Amino acid sequence: MNPRKINKGLQLKIAAAVVVALLVGGVFVLKRASAQATPTAGQEQASAPLSMAAPTPAPVVPSEQPSSILATQPAPDSGDLLITTPIDFTALRSTGLPVIIDFGADSCIPCKEMAPVLADLNASLKGKAIIRFVDVWKYRDLADGVPLQVIPTQVLFDSKGKPFNPPESLGIEFNMYSTKDSGEHVFTTHEGGLDKSQMLSILAAMGLK
Repeated sequence: MNPRKINKGLQLKIAAAVVVALLVGGVFVLKRASAQATPTAGQEQASAPLSMAAPTPAPVVPSEQPSSILATQPAPDSGDLLITTPIDFTALRSTGLPVIIDFGADSCIPCKEMAPVLADLNASLKGKAIIRFVDVWKYRDLADGVPLQVIPTQVLFDSKGKPFNPPESLGIEFNMYSTKDSGEHVFTTHEGGLDKSQMLSILAAMGLK
């Protein structure tokens, strides 16, 4: 046999094997990337990680034509739902009314589901309870100092101005935060969405009259 012909045949076989290996490897990588990009079918939708908040947008000035039920610009201390200025917790807690402040975003799915409930209770309970909303994707600095890990998260104070101390009978899970040095109870929060019935039960337990 001619040695040159043998070498040429081996070279062709090796080249063919390399091409096949590259093709198989490429298909595997594509499938893996696709699997990672696709959400799990039963993925929890009750709350959204705050890190999903898109790349820290600058504060957005609401337009004259609001894009959602929450996107309206209130006058200072007007009692309107949306908060766009620093929160005076001391003033809110001194009103003698139960307070619920929801930290969420217009474009978060569970937040959208809760938006009509907030708007309804804010309108129907004026003078009886304080219901407010903060869009943390537009006004991130308004959440400074608040123990916020997911959205929506509600911060709750009872009618005596104290962080809500929920009874077990509510059957709703809350988080309670205290200072490290004195152990003072400073915040009670609920993570995830709440329906109207749950909100009214919480408000009643907080002293709604």
